[in-house]
Amino acid sequence: MYKKRLILHRICRLSAILKSNVSIWSPLAEAFNARPMQKFHFRRQDVGLFGVPELTTHEGFYTLKDKCIANTDNLINEALNRSRCRKMVEIFDEMSDSLCQVADLAEFIRLAHPEVKYSHAAEVACCAVSGIVEKLNTNVNLYKALKHSVKNGDIKPTTDMDKHVGELFLFDFEQCGIHLSEAERNRVVTLNDTILNLGQQFVAGTSSPRVVNKSLLPSNVRDVFVSDGDQILVSGLYTDLSNSMAREMAYRIFLHPDPNQDIILNELLKARDELAKICGFSTYADRALRGATVDDPNKVKIFLHKLSQDIWDKAKADFDCMENMKKLESSTFTPLGSWDVPYFTQKAKKDWFRVSSKEYSPYFSLGACMDGLNMLFQSLYGIQLNNTDVAAGEVWNSDVYKLSVIHENEGLLGYIYCDFYERSGKPNQDCHFTIRGGRRLPDGSYQVPIVVLMLNLPIPRWSSPSLLSPSMVDNLFHEMGHAMHSMLARTQYQHVTGTRCSTDFAEVPSVLMEYFASDHRVLRKFAKHFQTKQPMSEEMLQRLCASKHLFTASETQLQIFYAVIDQVYHGRHPLQGTTTEVLAETQKSYYCLPYVPNTAWQLRFSHLVGYGAKYYSYLVSRALAYSIWQTYFQSDPFSREKGEKYRHECLAHGGGKNPKDLVTGFFRSRTHTRYFMPVPY
Repeated sequence: MYKKRLILHRICRLSAILKSNVSIWSPLAEAFNARPMQKFHFRRQDVGLFGVPELTTHEGFYTLKDKCIANTDNLINEALNRSRCRKMVEIFDEMSDSLCQVADLAEFIRLAHPEVKYSHAAEVACCAVSGIVEKLNTNVNLYKALKHSVKNGDIKPTTDMDKHVGELFLFDFEQCGIHLSEAERNRVVTLNDTILNLGQQFVAGTSSPRVVNKSLLPSNVRDVFVSDGDQILVSGLYTDLSNSMAREMAYRIFLHPDPNQDIILNELLKARDELAKICGFSTYADRALRGATVDDPNKVKIFLHKLSQDIWDKAKADFDCMENMKKLESSTFTPLGSWDVPYFTQKAKKDWFRVSSKEYSPYFSLGACMDGLNMLFQSLYGIQLNNTDVAAGEVWNSDVYKLSVIHENEGLLGYIYCDFYERSGKPNQDCHFTIRGGRRLPDGSYQVPIVVLMLNLPIPRWSSPSLLSPSMVDNLFHEMGHAMHSMLARTQYQHVTGTRCSTDFAEVPSVLMEYFASDHRVLRKFAKHFQTKQPMSEEMLQRLCASKHLFTASETQLQIFYAVIDQVYHGRHPLQGTTTEVLAETQKSYYCLPYVPNTAWQLRFSHLVGYGAKYYSYLVSRALAYSIWQTYFQSDPFSREKGEKYRHECLAHGGGKNPKDLVTGFFRSRTHTRYFMPVPY
């Protein structure tokens, strides 16, 4: 009898333990704490990628390409028809939507699909759309018809939105030199091809490894790098190495000047400068900034110079602190070098704030983070993220989730496909792709947007879900900010939907989300241990949030330096010396640490291609995001009133309002210059 009671007692105790561990996660968290459950579809036919019926096979891209060509030709004929019944801007936007629905989808599949036949067919479709766009950009009659409707009025009364979008289409035309003579137009086409090819070559060269003989390295650091016989392969900066000499060797070797890469960069800058001048701009920067929030290169320079002055002493203090850390770590002290900064920044986070992935990741399961985002969006906007079953053939990989974004009153706002897990062959970047933009349809309904979020998170294991480091949490929130911009924009025209706005404003919603991810009140709501379900302790929360403000001045100074050199390279030509000489001279004024002789980091700076003359956008976006945070959300990060104001006066417009007018309207008469320096809160 005693044994039975003992066994019963143990069973009851075990039951209590099990009950205490019963999941408190929501259905959304449960879904994201496991790999997607793909249902078997024995009798159902494939719906095609993203539900596009033509894409049940890769050959569907050829069908989409042909349909796009035919549809574009019909729309061109309609635009040139004097008896047309629609506004010119409506025809152009439908043309833009038709092209983007093929080009954007194909570009994503080209990068992400694991099957070569799909990526090849998608690439063919991309090239075909590029050809159509080039044809449009040289259609003088189409340009004249658009210009007449924008400048002289259309066949129907137009709204301010119609005029704004029409002017954007017109500006796109004129950036391509459509208003020039035939010889100049042909030169513009040639230059655009040259710039595209040079840009691709330059980006490829930024990541190419460097091979050197072992004998060139000190014997005590040779084993740090990958070796092949008498040669050593240096494939990066190795900023996490504890050996200072090894970090320095990696820096000097990887950033050693590459003559071929230097030629490519110079030819690229020269071609961009010629293109700008043919099209009537004084510099390429002048061309690139037209229509932006800060739309004048001189204003950008003033902003960067003022910011640099304000931050110099704080950045110097950061570097002095790092140098003291280096003195304490090594018996043979050498001055702080550029190769030391990332290492001591991470070391300080670990040593001073004891922030390590090992300690924090158990509290940031992917499911918990998605729960946190869902909770935040419900509070701010009244929307919910619902995990939705994926139909047969709808996704390109079995590890893709599908979210329906549902508003409490408006219903379905759009779909977010989440390709979150790392895998072989997948691009190693965190990014947001627009697959289909939103727009108002002729029947009054709304074409709901479709986007993809791509991350590279660890795959769930049998013993645990995907566990995120604090930086991964920041990236998730950042990319979800882009997705919400796409979901919450409700623009009449696809050409200006969501993130289709000026570069220096497009990053504002995503950077703002990083402030939410760094707020202890927000983190407290969802940071729970994946096993015990216990919330993160207050002490851990405070340490994590404090670590995010560590050495922010030195990091901001580096971004200022990058932005300045980007402006100089795309400013007046010819440059006052080689690109390396210009860099070394600029560094004296904008970065506390000295230039390292015989290095050329600009030849590894791929953002010169993608962000040409627009790298400053990072700082402006951060300034605006910080101002929004301070003004509207710092006192209450869950305020529905402020969330609705932010949505309807900011996110809802996408690129449908001039960004300067949008910012001015959102802040009313409040000046935000004083917030341009992102400081800890």
